[in-house]
Order: sequence, then structure tokens, then C-alpha cells
Amino acid sequence: MRLVIRSVLAGAMVVQGIGCASSPRFRADGGSSERASPPSATGFVQEGIASFYGEEFNGRPTSNGEVFDMFKFTAAHRTLPFGTKLRVKNLENGKEVIVRINDRGPFKLDRIIDLSYAAAKQLEMISAGTARVKLDVVEMGAGKN
Repeated sequence: MRLVIRSVLAGAMVVQGIGCASSPRFRADGGSSERASPPSATGFVQEGIASFYGEEFNGRPTSNGEVFDMFKFTAAHRTLPFGTKLRVKNLENGKEVIVRINDRGPFKLDRIIDLSYAAAKQLEMISAGTARVKLDVVEMGAGKN
């Protein structure tokens, strides 16, 4: 009897996990969680917190296979296709930069993008470490997600 109950409970947990894993997770506020579905048009706009990464990852492979160069204008986004070009505007000071998506992240759920050191420097957010930003797709990438 115990074996039957355990089997039924285990099966229910697997079914529940499958159902949750396949659902998109865009939030009503325009932010996204870790597994949001990628947008399909260049009208994509997102606002939230940006962070940056640099020396610790410099020279290491990114998710798309290229080597990370902290002095190039690149970024990590959870869902946008590799090669997508984004205009990133620092909403705190009005500075803007264009970056190309070549990595996945950020892995802190309260952030929407991880910028390279060069991009963060252009946005004047190095000392603060993070900034409130607006993302606008300039050109949608053709790369795989």
C-alpha cells in the first residue's frame, strides 16, 4: 500500500513539474523572470535594473561560444536571441549605449541585463554597480537562443 501511495505522489510531482516548466514567465510590469519567452519583433522594450561583469570573466567563453572581452560593447540577456543589438539607456543620467547580446544572464532575478565593463563605463554606472535602465531592440539577432 505504501509503495502505491509513493508511486502516485511521485507521478503527481513529475506531472506538476512538467506543467510549470513549459509556461512562459513574463511579468505584467514588463520585467521577466529567468525563463521568459523571447520576443519576436523589434518593438521589444524593457525597463529594470542592469548590472555589469568584467575582469573575473574576461577571456572566458560566453554562452554563444565567443570569448568574453570586457572592453567590447556586449551584454547578457535571459531570452533575446544572440546577435540582438539593444539600445540601453541609463534612466538615472540619460547616457546611452548600443550593445550586442552574446551571453545568457543575469542570474539575479531582480536584474534584466548584465553589461560588459565597457558598456557600464559608457553609462557611468561603474561606481554604483547597478543602474535603472531601459532596453530598446535596435536589431533583432538571428542567432539561436
